[in-house]
Amino acid sequence: MTVGSMFENGVLTIYLDGELDHHAAKKAVAYIEEKIDTHLPPEIVLDMKSLSFMDSSGIAVVLKTYRRMKEISGKVRVENVNKQPRRVLDASGVERIIKVIALTKEA
Repeated sequence: MTVGSMFENGVLTIYLDGELDHHAAKKAVAYIEEKIDTHLPPEIVLDMKSLSFMDSSGIAVVLKTYRRMKEISGKVRVENVNKQPRRVLDASGVERIIKVIALTKEA
């Protein structure tokens, strides 16, 4: 898995690409925390457009990001979620606290 980011107009976008499992989750959390500490953004977007697989470790990544952003009074949303990661997010009930936007199919 690879993790990338872009900070623009006060929004830190984190791009997750590949498979988010236990080992990748540790790397992702460390990367995200470092970017939050660097930019102190008011808002963060976890972009899952290129995420092909996610297990329950991905929920931990989302929730740790949420907790860290809450500490700095920031907001989190998850965008461009593909089918398989969406099932994991749906089963977790994470949408009760974080906005989740599914990937839309364009013509």
